[in-house]
Amino acid sequence: NVAAGRLFGIPIRGTHSHAFVSSFLGLDEIIDKALSSSDGSNKCEDFVSLVENWLVKIQGASSLRGSFGETNQSELAAFTSYALAFPNSFLALVDTYDVMRSGVPNFCAVALALNDMGYKAVGIRLDSGDLAYLSIETRKFFCAIEKEFGVVGFGKTNITASNDLNEETIDALNKQGHEVDSFGIGTYLVTCYAQAALGCVFKLVEINKQPRIKLSEDVTKVSIPCKKRCYRLYGKEGYPLVDIMTGQDEPSPKVGERILCRHPFIESKRAHVVPQHVEELLKCYWPGNSSVQREELPSLNENRSRCMRQLERMRPDHLRKLNPTPYKVSVSAQLYDFIHFLWLNEAPVGELR
Repeated sequence: NVAAGRLFGIPIRGTHSHAFVSSFLGLDEIIDKALSSSDGSNKCEDFVSLVENWLVKIQGASSLRGSFGETNQSELAAFTSYALAFPNSFLALVDTYDVMRSGVPNFCAVALALNDMGYKAVGIRLDSGDLAYLSIETRKFFCAIEKEFGVVGFGKTNITASNDLNEETIDALNKQGHEVDSFGIGTYLVTCYAQAALGCVFKLVEINKQPRIKLSEDVTKVSIPCKKRCYRLYGKEGYPLVDIMTGQDEPSPKVGERILCRHPFIESKRAHVVPQHVEELLKCYWPGNSSVQREELPSLNENRSRCMRQLERMRPDHLRKLNPTPYKVSVSAQLYDFIHFLWLNEAPVGELR
C-alpha cells in the first residue's frame, strides 16, 4: 500500500508505533537537541529544555490543575525525538501509557514548543479505549490550552482515531457523538472484509460484429448482448433517476423527450422517463484496432474525483447503510426486444413425448 502511494501519487499518512514510544527510557537519550525555526531565522540549541519548560507551565495552569500529575518521561522523550525529526508533521500516538494523564499533556508540551519555533503540530492519534469519550476529553484539554496560553487554533488540533475501525464502529461513534476529525482505517480498508473478492466475470457480448449471449437458469447470470452505450438520466431535482443501456447504433436519449426504460428481463418492470439532463457514461479509449492510437487514460486522481462527484449526486436513500433503495439500470425498448429475440434464437427447444 505504501508502494501504491509512491507509484500513483496516493496521499499516505502514518504515525510512529507503540514500539517507538516504549523504546525510549528518558530525555537524556536524545543526543541532538537542536532545532531550527521553520523560517530558518533562528535556532534553539536545546529543544528538549523548551519542551520541559512547557510541560511545567501546563502542569501549573489553573484551568488544568488536578487533571494530571507526573507524565511518563520515556513517552515525552519519544514525542520530543519524533518532533525533532519531523517538525512539520508531528502527529503523536498518545495511548501507550495513559491518554489523559500522560499522552495528551506530553503532546501539548511538544506541540507548544514547536509552536515557539514556528511549526504547527498535526495532532494526536487514539488507538485504544473509549474513542468517543477520549476524543471529547482531549478536545476539552486542547481548548483549555488555547485559552490558557493564547495559542490561536490550538483547540482545533486534529484528533485521529484508529484501532480496527470499520463502517459499523464509525457509524456507532457518529451516533454516540465524538470529537474525532479523521479516522485511520487500516485492516478493513486494505483487506476489504465486507467483500474480499469482486464478483465480476468477463462475458463475450459481440465478436466480429456478431452479438453473442450467455444463457443461464439463473436470470442474473444472463448476459446482455451486443456492443452498447450507457447513459445516466437525471430528474428535475438534479438526482439521477435511472441508467439506460442502448445498442451502439441507437440514437442518444434527448433532454425533455420521453423514453421507455425497461428491466432487461422482467417484462412488467418498465417506466417512461423524461430526462432533464443526460450524461453518457461510457467512453472508448481504444477500439482494439492497431491502426487507431489509444487515447490517454485519466489519472488515478481524476478517476477518484469523478467517482466522488457521482456519489455526491446520488439520492441519499440510495447511499444509506441500512436498506438502501436499489438504483435502477435499464435497457431501451429496442435493446430489450433484441435481447429476447436472441435469447429465443439461442435457447434449445425442448421436446416432450
